[in-house]
Amino acid sequence: MGAAEPDVYRDTWVRYLGYANEVGESFRALVPVPVVWASYGVATAYVTADAIDKGRRAATAHTQDPMRVGVAVVDTFVWQGLASVAIPGFTINRLCAASLALLGTLTRWPLPLRRWATTALGLAAIPLIITPIDRTVDFLMDSSLRKLYRTPGEPPKPH
Repeated sequence: MGAAEPDVYRDTWVRYLGYANEVGESFRALVPVPVVWASYGVATAYVTADAIDKGRRAATAHTQDPMRVGVAVVDTFVWQGLASVAIPGFTINRLCAASLALLGTLTRWPLPLRRWATTALGLAAIPLIITPIDRTVDFLMDSSLRKLYRTPGEPPKPH
């Protein structure tokens, strides 16, 4: 495997599958709950596939060091699980729930219009929350889990 091989999970359209649950949460007011849960299934499959890929890459690069393979898989899975699924899903869920409630209290808009406005707000918020969440997860992991396995002085790899 050459160094120039593109990272399918980070450098192509596949990356957007990690946002599926955020889209699902944005549409929660309009679609049946199983559709929202299915969006979490897509995002979790993406996270799992990326973690497996990073383990495979580590196994190729460090054939004599199985610990690096485990670290690559765990670090990627935990980071992606937090930054791509758990935190953004919760954030969009709460933003949409609050906006739907506020629109119900502050406006006389019919329910279908309030639901569509909530969905639009959720979708619009996705690009705004990505960078702050990514940086927060980097900080949290650098301050905790990564201290267990990082070589002193080695910076974490960007995600």
